[in-house]
Amino acid sequence: MKKLLGLFLALAMLLTCVAFAEETAPALTKDVVVLFTSDVHCGIDQGFGYAGLAAIRDELAKKNHVVLVDNGDAIQGEPVGTMTTGEALIKLMNATGYDVLTMGNHEFDYGMERFLELAKASNAPYVSCNFTYKGEAVFNPYVIKEFDGVKIAFVGVTTPKTFTTSTPTYFQDENGNYVYGFCEGNDGADLYAAVQNAVDAARAEGAQYVILQGHLGIEEECAPWTSNEVIANTTGIDALLDGHSHSELTQEKVKNANGDEVLLSACGTKLANIGYLKITKDGKLSTGLYTWKYDVSFPALLGDTEVGKAVTEATEALDAKLNEVVAQSQVELVIKDPVTDVRIVRNAETNLGDLCADAYRAMSGADVAFVNGGGIRTNIKAGDITLNDILKVHPFGNAMCMVECSGQQILDALEWNSRNVPGEGGGFLQVSGLTYEIHTYIPSSVTSDDKGAFTGVSGEYRVKNVLVGGEPLDLTKTYTLASHNYMLKSGGDGTCMFTQCKVLIDESMLDNQVLINYITTTLGGVVGEDYANPYGQGRIVAVPEAPAK
Repeated sequence: MKKLLGLFLALAMLLTCVAFAEETAPALTKDVVVLFTSDVHCGIDQGFGYAGLAAIRDELAKKNHVVLVDNGDAIQGEPVGTMTTGEALIKLMNATGYDVLTMGNHEFDYGMERFLELAKASNAPYVSCNFTYKGEAVFNPYVIKEFDGVKIAFVGVTTPKTFTTSTPTYFQDENGNYVYGFCEGNDGADLYAAVQNAVDAARAEGAQYVILQGHLGIEEECAPWTSNEVIANTTGIDALLDGHSHSELTQEKVKNANGDEVLLSACGTKLANIGYLKITKDGKLSTGLYTWKYDVSFPALLGDTEVGKAVTEATEALDAKLNEVVAQSQVELVIKDPVTDVRIVRNAETNLGDLCADAYRAMSGADVAFVNGGGIRTNIKAGDITLNDILKVHPFGNAMCMVECSGQQILDALEWNSRNVPGEGGGFLQVSGLTYEIHTYIPSSVTSDDKGAFTGVSGEYRVKNVLVGGEPLDLTKTYTLASHNYMLKSGGDGTCMFTQCKVLIDESMLDNQVLINYITTTLGGVVGEDYANPYGQGRIVAVPEAPAK
């Protein structure tokens, strides 16, 4: 009898404790809305603009808890970033009122020292679970925001592709040893472990929801670190808000390592969309995009606002210089297919790609010139060409170099940077003085190290019939090759085969000046009919099927 009474009392106590826990568990009194931006690339007054973003945040805050986060690539991409080395953007993000930031690959484009200075100037903390210096975390892996006693963790993660899509030397010491890292090793396993450790720590600290702020991307070239792969190899994440690939994902559901569904969303670029994650009072999660598809920007409709005034002040001082006409074009110069409006400069020849490569060859006197497609950022319309137009095409501030290299190194560079075709690759080479074919039916057999840098070709080359000046490429011959420091000296995009070559011209002028000088001198100030075909002059030919025998 005593045993039964004891069991009854124990059971009653247990039920009482459960009921008490249920009654006192933290619960939201109103919905939480997480607004997120990514890949703004200095588009401060485009689409919604920062003024529109602030207005939407303020309106939502009347009835909801609101958190504003950014997932990287905010401070580079337009002249306002280039000409202030990111400072104007950090000030504007402070004025807009961001709560949490993580960095993209382009946050490092002004150098490591400069990025760390900008990070200190930011009112919002940067978070990253995988950015390290000599093996130690540079930033906290996450922050926790609390509403009505409910804790929500925001974990940051940046793609290890950053090594090659920014400038590799920025992550090295003076002896060329990598001292900064992104948990890039073991075919993705190190990154997954870093994310999992941060998620587990946040849960242990009481987080009821864990949001991953990712700058990861979904393209094949981002493997094994894509957003889908990170979700599939971890547990405990409720939603991943992604950036890097400029994709627009309203809401996808991806299964994690336990088979549970995780929400995945991405908001594109240049503030054309503002992403949101909603957590309702009853604990349901959903994601979506506020989309701006009109010719006039949201800030232009708003009129004067505090953030709008800050944006205006940031741009007014630069406008006179930027609007200076430096040349003219009789044709539209493109990075996108004029029929489909799909970006092609990263997997096919374009007339603007030809023009940029020709500029490097003409200004250097090299046999061959390369320009990576990822370094050619926007179209130039027919008519007057302003300094602003040129800076938007080449916003990175790379400098012209020329090296001596072998025909084999040229072939390897073409093979490496054609590995994703017909898919995109930022290193895809627009060329001058050279023509080549990409036989896309041949699977790429290039190999790379854990930093994403070229190490060799294990099988058949898919690049064939390479001609230099109309003559077959001689693998043993020495050629002069012009490009910029990012590729030739720093191994940008993993194109590391030239880093030990003899340098003949060392950072003689910035890329935008190379383009201006070519148009104003060699072309007499006018881009003419030689560049009329948007698909270029036939320098790069894709061969999708094996020739008949």
